Amino acid sequence: MVLRQSATFRYDVPAMKRRDLFSGHRPHWAHKFLPAPVLPMSRAEMDDLRWDACDVVLVTGDAYVDHPSFGVALIGRVLEAHGFRVGVIAQPDWRSAEPFRALGEPALFFGVTAGNMDSMVNRYTADRKHRSNDAYSPDDGPDLRPDRASLVYAQRCREAYSGVPVILGGIEASLRRAAHYDYWSDKVRRSLLLDAKADLILYGSAERAVVEVAHRLARGTPVGEFTDLRGTVFARPTGTPDDDAQRLPAYEEVRAEPLAFARAARTIHQHLHPDRGATLVQRHGDRDVVLRPPPVPLTTGELDRLYELPYTRRPHPAYAGRRLAAFEMIQNSITIVRGCSAGCTFCALAAHDGPVVQSRSRESVLREIERVRDTAPGFTGVISDLGGPTANLYGSACERPDGPGACRRLSCLHPRICKHLRAGHGALIKLYRQARQLQGVTQVLIGSGIRHDVALRSPEYVRELVRHHVGGYLKLAPEHVGAVTLDLMHKPDIDVFERFAERFAQESARVGKEQYIIPYFIAAHPGTDDGEMLAVALWLKRHGYRLDQVQTFLPAPMALATAMYHTGLDPRRSLQGGGRAVTVPRGLKLRRRHKAFLRYHDPASWPEIRTALRELGRTDLIGRGKRHLVPPR
Repeated sequence: MVLRQSATFRYDVPAMKRRDLFSGHRPHWAHKFLPAPVLPMSRAEMDDLRWDACDVVLVTGDAYVDHPSFGVALIGRVLEAHGFRVGVIAQPDWRSAEPFRALGEPALFFGVTAGNMDSMVNRYTADRKHRSNDAYSPDDGPDLRPDRASLVYAQRCREAYSGVPVILGGIEASLRRAAHYDYWSDKVRRSLLLDAKADLILYGSAERAVVEVAHRLARGTPVGEFTDLRGTVFARPTGTPDDDAQRLPAYEEVRAEPLAFARAARTIHQHLHPDRGATLVQRHGDRDVVLRPPPVPLTTGELDRLYELPYTRRPHPAYAGRRLAAFEMIQNSITIVRGCSAGCTFCALAAHDGPVVQSRSRESVLREIERVRDTAPGFTGVISDLGGPTANLYGSACERPDGPGACRRLSCLHPRICKHLRAGHGALIKLYRQARQLQGVTQVLIGSGIRHDVALRSPEYVRELVRHHVGGYLKLAPEHVGAVTLDLMHKPDIDVFERFAERFAQESARVGKEQYIIPYFIAAHPGTDDGEMLAVALWLKRHGYRLDQVQTFLPAPMALATAMYHTGLDPRRSLQGGGRAVTVPRGLKLRRRHKAFLRYHDPASWPEIRTALRELGRTDLIGRGKRHLVPPR
């Protein structure tokens, strides 16, 4: 069966009739209780709601904030809209099963997530040092979630109520759905599904799948029979026939052979688009892990309704008087777009949200701005962001005549912007103008990242952005200056950034505003050697940039750049004959050296840079003149 989201997108949905996210099912019987003012976190709150039990209990590694930027709020509210009673256990003490019994036995299932971030990324730096704070915890508490939180929580849910299905979701489970390289243990680990002994993983944007799962369980269908749902991962005995499946190299192969790992990574990324995604199967010993094709993206109408559910847009009252930094950052922001077609290899979102850009309607976004204006405590008139993974891809779509399923590109923007990509800024400009004209709104800022190569195609957009939506600083991510590394990243050449920066400066001058670009760069990315990092430092000095915050490449599970880091191969290219080798900066010493180049102006970096310059034969850059990079000892 072929389904049409628009004239240009077609999604095949095998073995399951596509349902509208909200009207495709009859409401569960408990809808008479709903909606709850806020999803309960205690038995006392359940009593106030006259609930004898929860249908679904969501366990999360984050503090519970009832805001659509937090995954638990989205999933909880969409289940609630279908008539299910949903409770939340946030940041439970994982040292025993007792905190997982706080809301009683759920009637249908436990939904488990590590939170908005992978728990290992949340807890450790790129140097594998323990982070001193956690923006998703009250008062920045750093130790309120365990390492590998999804795995630990799933085990405790089993101990609490052994007969209740355990279903994993969120970015941690999504990126660990197949055998994956784990940077923190420096080894290839099995699919999280097996290690956590969970029943299912729902990967990507999981609203469709979680609604279908809840209704099937409510009808009495055993969870072991859920083998036809898109966006799900399940296990079965090895050798079960599946005519539509494509086999990945087995776990034992990818653990032992870098070339097999690179081939598996290549295949997974070739099947991320829902229009061309196949069922993938990976053997783990005597079990097959089955990855059904990616979920069908939400239509504009479904996305609108999802983001207009009755969120309080505030932390749960249990956190009264406590600070939640992650909430403070996004409380007055509006999500206007999902998905990203850029395909940056170091970004895990490509493997999580997928490459299809899904945009809300202008009317829905404006209604949400008015709701923030009317309900946000202490609202000052400033909307902090209209964004998403890439803010200026709003309204973009593939217009390939034979459909995106016929395309094999991993990025719509690299090595050049695809001629079939509709990426005009007309709809976005109109949204900006109407948003800032709303009564009571004094300023609308754009805090999410934009693609400067796409923005350059629309002088009107750049003009609109610079004149009205920059609060003094605009954050952009050129990431590097070396052609080899930029190609491995799927980022445009540095001269594209320079052209944008020049236009930004010109437009700022025309309106008499003193505004600056803050560029983001990555140190120690695969493909980079000392010479390329020196080139970055010299470029920064030449252009007068002194970076306060810099990042070292962190190999997140399932990212293509992580496959490069682990294997030393480029999985984007043909792997015949062993594939093309990639330079990989390994070891903390070398990675810290590359980071030091980005902070060439910091005296703490000078000893490391001086050592590197001597090894490179560039002692001519040591001195106290303007042409020198660092002073002598």
